[in-house]
Amino acid sequence: MTTEKPEPPDLPKTLRKPLERQPPDRLDQVSTYAEQLARWKRAEREREITETRERDSITDDEQTTLEERGISTAPSDYEDVATSGAYITIKETKPGYKYYYWQWREGNSWKNKYIAPVNPKGSTE
Repeated sequence: MTTEKPEPPDLPKTLRKPLERQPPDRLDQVSTYAEQLARWKRAEREREITETRERDSITDDEQTTLEERGISTAPSDYEDVATSGAYITIKETKPGYKYYYWQWREGNSWKNKYIAPVNPKGSTE
């Protein structure tokens, strides 16, 4: 049985080269740690997303106001909005100008899409 050295993943040389110099038992330790670290990072990311959503989501009253204005609060009614994990938030683009936006996490960045002004023209609010 001949074994060939595996093709390395697309890693920076500064990470790959030191790994290639390690003995098998150390590589097993690195592998275990890398798996545990990846699980922890995923959990931390989910915690961050949940905290951000809880902090930034509109209230039930604000959602009712949008629906009364005839504005959909279903992400599937909007083009290019994630149907999973998207929520509505209020962003102030400059002092006194507040708008509703969809917001969601996509990969390592946050995405958003405009919905409507908080106080439409002609409103008395």
